[in-house]
Amino acid sequence: MTSQKLIKIVIVDDHQLFASSLMQLIKSLNGFDVLFFTENGKTLKDKLNLSSEIPDVILLDINMPVMNGPETMEWLHKEYPTIKVLALSMEDEQLTVLEMLRKGANGYLLKDIHPEELEKAMYEVHEKGFYHTEHVSQTLINSIGKDTSIDEIIFKEKELVFIKLCCTEMTYKEIAEEMFLSPKTIDGYRQALFQKLDLRNRVGLVMYALKNNLFHH
Repeated sequence: MTSQKLIKIVIVDDHQLFASSLMQLIKSLNGFDVLFFTENGKTLKDKLNLSSEIPDVILLDINMPVMNGPETMEWLHKEYPTIKVLALSMEDEQLTVLEMLRKGANGYLLKDIHPEELEKAMYEVHEKGFYHTEHVSQTLINSIGKDTSIDEIIFKEKELVFIKLCCTEMTYKEIAEEMFLSPKTIDGYRQALFQKLDLRNRVGLVMYALKNNLFHH
């Protein structure tokens, strides 16, 4: 870490032991400071509105009482668009992670992430505005695979339409209806794109679209 200015972090998680441990870990890393941690989106709103310091990065839990991750993410994207957000998730929350990305999250982390990966994620999302991981999970995004440059990929017009619709809350059935195609044809588009971009699931496709400006929040 070469930056002299500390990257300011806020943790939002209703498991206080986890949040407290995470705070101590981050404070031990060079180049970071934790402003505070809080248990849900409602208390985050209250603290941000009263705070004289705005964080650079928020680590935001997905499942919380009172005001959960997606609700909090929607509010943050509207009220504090400059704050970068990394969603904290468990392995079985693919659809919720997808929702968080659609609402403006800049990346995601699994809660059992290695400290070195955490440090890299916080630094990259602060510097680049985006973070994706290569090794975190087989069931979630699990990388953009070959990480092929967008300039090297040629998309058909309907593939681009399909990608943009995948970044919405539509089901594959609804996408088929919107594009006036059969579900079987849509399934063909999906599998072809997964193979072309070396992806494993829809979350990966959304991450790819966001990273390469094929879709905007």
